[in-house]
Amino acid sequence: MTSAPGESSRVTISDIAERAGVSIGAVSFALNGRKGVSETTRERVLRIADDLGWAPASAARSLAESRTETFGMVLARDPGNLSVESFYMQFLAGLESELGQRGYGLLLQVVSSREDELATLQKWRRSRRVDGVLLMDVTIDDPRVTLLSQPGSLPAIVVGDPSVAGNLSCVWTDDAKSMRDAVRYLADLGHTAIARVGGLPHFAHTRIRDDAFMSEMRQRGLDPTLLRTDYTAAEGARATRDALGAGVAPTAFVYDNDIMTVAGLSVAMELGRRVPDDLSLIAWDDSVLCEHTFPQLTALSHDVVAFGAHVARRLFGVVDGAPRGEHKDSTPLLRPRASTAPRKAADY
Repeated sequence: MTSAPGESSRVTISDIAERAGVSIGAVSFALNGRKGVSETTRERVLRIADDLGWAPASAARSLAESRTETFGMVLARDPGNLSVESFYMQFLAGLESELGQRGYGLLLQVVSSREDELATLQKWRRSRRVDGVLLMDVTIDDPRVTLLSQPGSLPAIVVGDPSVAGNLSCVWTDDAKSMRDAVRYLADLGHTAIARVGGLPHFAHTRIRDDAFMSEMRQRGLDPTLLRTDYTAAEGARATRDALGAGVAPTAFVYDNDIMTVAGLSVAMELGRRVPDDLSLIAWDDSVLCEHTFPQLTALSHDVVAFGAHVARRLFGVVDGAPRGEHKDSTPLLRPRASTAPRKAADY
């Protein structure tokens, strides 16, 4: 029996067949998605091919001779939600501004689950469909980070905190400091009961913001309320309504995006609560929407277009062999507008 292929040798279908205990023909059928093998055998062959870092000979030649001039990004998100998320629109604009200058394109695939996301990355890895990938919405112990940290994987960059990037390079913003700044600002205005309307709990950036919010609130002896949503306007409205119907209602809210903040503003008006006289509202990720509501929304602001361009530049560096790096992009800064004000004396 021959030894397993070394990292410096190209993996062949003979190697895969030997490891899987099947014929070369069965491996060929499995790798090419053809009938002739059971699903159990196909899955075993594909798993072993991934473990060995196999790529088709044509893909290997292409990789050696030239690049695809394409970066890839897979998002496990509801397309309807993405269409109204100003963050992603601005981020993609920044990516494209940098890619276009270098003649590159972006392959964006929206899928329904994390399992589909992993399967897509594995397929791109086998076929060398893209030169590099961006990982968004990173979770704690993210399996995509593990997959792309393996030898022979596609170059990748994590758009997220160094604590969840593993062995991969990352570009990040200091969300913890920004959240603490928002709480301090509201506390200095006299607010003691503050609600955080957060996003999906399995995302690392949500956890980081949650922890910073709760820590700062407790250090100051304030009354925190933590509300969970899926980032949609409907969920932002529901969370606001629930909080304002509680026994001790918050007098200030910090939302995880601009869409939910606008929804919260509408709920406040519906319930007869004036902003900022009765309630103060802060949005995360400043946008044109924040500037064109009435009243204009106080926001945690950073240049998301520039952030996207920065991520693209760092991924080009990874593709070109740059060492692992943790690249801080910015700390979102509080931009006070008309949706925040001192707590009314009557509330004390």
